[in-house]
Parts: sequence; C-alpha cells; structure tokens
Amino acid sequence: MEKLIKTNDSLHAFFQGVKDCLPTVLGYLSIGFAAGVVEKTAGLSLMEIALMSLLLYAGSAQFIAAGMWVAGAPVLSIILTIFIVNLRYFLLSAALAPHFRHLSAKKNMINGFLLTDETFGVAAYQLAKRNDANYHWMLGLNVTAYVNWLLANLAGGYFGSWIEQPEAFGLDFALPAMFIGLLILQVINRPTISIELIVIAAAVIFTVVASQVVPTGIDVMIGTIIAACIGMVIEKWK
Repeated sequence: MEKLIKTNDSLHAFFQGVKDCLPTVLGYLSIGFAAGVVEKTAGLSLMEIALMSLLLYAGSAQFIAAGMWVAGAPVLSIILTIFIVNLRYFLLSAALAPHFRHLSAKKNMINGFLLTDETFGVAAYQLAKRNDANYHWMLGLNVTAYVNWLLANLAGGYFGSWIEQPEAFGLDFALPAMFIGLLILQVINRPTISIELIVIAAAVIFTVVASQVVPTGIDVMIGTIIAACIGMVIEKWK
C-alpha cells in the first residue's frame, strides 16, 4: 500500500512537471523547427538531425554547428566552439544544485543532461516559491521539453527541403526571440524590476566589452558572472 502511494505521488509530480512545461512548448516547437530547417539546409539527413537533437540537445549550439558545417570548419573547431557556447550550463546547473543535493549522482546526472535554458527558467521560478525539489517533477519538466525538441527538429528537417533560405523568413532569429520572451516573462512577474534592469544592462555592457578581447561564448560567461555578482551585491545591500 505504501509503495502504491509513493508511485502515485511520483506520477502526480511527473505530470505536474509536464503541465508546468507546457507554456514553453510553443517556443520549443518554433525554435526546434527553425533549427531543423537550418540543419537540413546545411545538408544533414533526418537521422543526423535526430541524433544531433538527442545527443547535443542545445538550440544555440545546433544553429552554430550547422553554420560551421556549411562553412567547412574542422570538426575539432566545431566541438570546441560548442563547448565554449554551452559553458553557461555550468552556471545554470550550479544555481539549481542546492535544491537537488538529496538526490543520487545518477539522478542529478539525468537532471543535468536534460537541463535547458527554458527548463531552468521554469525550475528557478517554481523552486523560488518552495524549498523542496522533486526529482519526478523535474523529470516530467525535462522529458516534455526533450521530446518536443526532437519532434520539432524532425519536422523542420522534413519540411526544410522546401525552404532554401530560412533567414528570409526570420527563422535564424527564432532562438534570440524566445530568449527575449523568457526574459520579459521573468522580469514582469517580479514585484520590482529595478534590480533586474540593472543586471540586464550590466550583462549587455560587460558582454560587449569582453567580446573585444575574448572569444565568442567566453564573453557571455564573463558578462553573466559580473552581472550576477552586481545583482547579488545590490540585493544584499538593499
């Protein structure tokens, strides 16, 4: 009986995670479709698009990889660029890690692999309202995003053969557009936005400055870290 209750609780938490992910599904579909179109235009097959979606599973990295592949960049160069671009996930994982200390290493590895910018945004917002972090809830959130991303990429890859110039339809702007939308939603849901605006401005300024002296990707890391420190100091002194 006790085992049945735990199973029901786990299923309830999982489907709650699925439900909490639904607001981001349309974003995943649009960006994933755009990524699939770009990947197909770059000459990848549907199988290669599926493998990239499942194994790499990173919108910005997939856009970059497709572009570099078309440009004839060396494989090692593509791998290093993707690694640098995805360094932000160290920061995202570190921000959520305190909520999942009670979980095993295996479960945390699953959480970490499936974490995206969007699921991080949802998780950070939800966990800010409660102290407990349920593994099955996070799994439902992540798996929903994972499956939708795969399907969207495949749809874009299938129909991509009919779209020779995806940039003509603004598909190359799909990823930045969603990030801007997520940022706006996070800011307007806060009681005060003064600190958020300062952090945003600081992130932009320091990223632009850093881009003059460090490679692409590292500049974003530097801008993010400095802006986060500024926000922390302001919040502490407030």
